Amino acid sequence: MSADRYLLTADDRGVATLTLNRPEVANAYDEELLRALTAAFQGLADDATVRALVIRGAGRHFQAGADINWLNRLSRQGPEENYAASGATVRFSKVLNELAKPTIAVVQGACFGGGCGIACCVDMALATPDAIFGISEVRHGIAPTPISTHMVNAIGIRQARRYALTGERFGADEALRIGLVHEIVPEQRMEARLAEVLDAIILSAPGAIARTKLSMLGANGMLLDEREAELLAHEGWMQRQSPEGREGTSAFREKRRPNWYRPTPT
Repeated sequence: MSADRYLLTADDRGVATLTLNRPEVANAYDEELLRALTAAFQGLADDATVRALVIRGAGRHFQAGADINWLNRLSRQGPEENYAASGATVRFSKVLNELAKPTIAVVQGACFGGGCGIACCVDMALATPDAIFGISEVRHGIAPTPISTHMVNAIGIRQARRYALTGERFGADEALRIGLVHEIVPEQRMEARLAEVLDAIILSAPGAIARTKLSMLGANGMLLDEREAELLAHEGWMQRQSPEGREGTSAFREKRRPNWYRPTPT
């Protein structure tokens, strides 16, 4: 898996870099990849030599959400398989959000759906000026429940309600304004800026960083308990298996408007 779907490296300072490696599908994820990434995060959490994690996407895009082929397979499967798939998405987001190491996303190109979820779950997101964002699940008849808690924590309920309900795409400037990303960095400057941020992290004590991060999350109700995680997974699979979810998946695959769409009269 690591040689195929993602790449994981670490330098001698303990900076780990995880690169999503499916550029042919804009680094879209499926259940197998989600479970592998979750296991990788857990391994990094247990490794005392790891000081920070950088998440990147290979090719033109950072991460464009769920793999449509996976969604098509799920549409033909039953409740048990669909609940497990939603559970994998919830668990992935939870483990990333609660990883007791500093996490940084470097975002370029498309960052849709689960890609926005990653941006919401990391401690710092840097974006190139060309980055395009969208919490687009409702356009496809499904609900972004696995990332909803993290989305509200990152950008606030007002902005989350707007962009999760409209599915609108927006650029890096708007992502910065609403707090989805922390900085917009020109592509030619990105590596230098990332090095500066990592140097600041390495200068800080790892135990103090872990305590600070987890105490912030815990004191503000941002650590998901198992009941909450199960509820999010349940809500996610129910909507995905609904008639809207099936129609939305079909429309996306067939590159057409879904049957609920009625154009605005002119």
